[in-house]
Amino acid sequence: MVRFSVVVLIFSFFGCASSANEKDQKTKVVEEDLNTSEMKAEVKPVSYPNWLDLKFVMGQFDPKTHPDFIKIDSKHADRSDRYMHKEAYNSFIKMAEAASAEGIEFTIKSAARNFDYQKGIWERKWTGATLLEGTENAAKTYPNPTERAIAILRFSSMPGSSRHHWGTDIDINAFTNEYFESGKGLTEFQWLEQNAAMFGYCRPYTKLGSDRASGYQEEKWHWSYRPISDLCTSFAQAELKNEMIQGFKGAEVAQKINIKENYILGISATCKN
Repeated sequence: MVRFSVVVLIFSFFGCASSANEKDQKTKVVEEDLNTSEMKAEVKPVSYPNWLDLKFVMGQFDPKTHPDFIKIDSKHADRSDRYMHKEAYNSFIKMAEAASAEGIEFTIKSAARNFDYQKGIWERKWTGATLLEGTENAAKTYPNPTERAIAILRFSSMPGSSRHHWGTDIDINAFTNEYFESGKGLTEFQWLEQNAAMFGYCRPYTKLGSDRASGYQEEKWHWSYRPISDLCTSFAQAELKNEMIQGFKGAEVAQKINIKENYILGISATCKN
């Protein structure tokens, strides 16, 4: 009886040990498979269309001659020389027609702006030729370059970093948040909030806070066509570096303030993949 019990115990011990070893081996294999899958997922290349490159993302082209851009009809804009990406424009027309059927009219007050156009806006504000929000001379108020850049960046982008380069982003009807907080402007804003997504549009610059931690101040007038701007944002995140933002007054500040993470990527969750 004793000899039998010992045999049973020895068998049970080695049997359990063998079972445990098999379990450990299976677990190890599963973990290795998971790690391998994760590594494969990490190195999987992102496929971008042929037209999307750094020059496009940074606005280093002329919208007037770019094959994917089109001139905006004067009935949809405040002047005759505005351009948009064709796909974004076609979707805007559908959105404008839907709004018009409900008695709401949209006018594009700013659309595609290439690097040179944005440089003009930026440098006029940098030198004080254009006052910030119509009242503040940035050159006099902010002699420190970093402080001056941050002040301008409340509402204006550095050249090479603007979503307006892509032909996907437009400013509609007014340039003040106050306009959209009462009366006709509030009606227009509420319609966009409720319906713009159906036409592919989102609002990248919501209130700073829980929705986004950094970036420009809120812009209720700024709307972005996601099917194209998502691609551009993703490409910028992967390929654009702060040191590439150069060629204008104050460009040296771009790296100090991390323009890429804090501004280019500082957008609402509603405009992210």
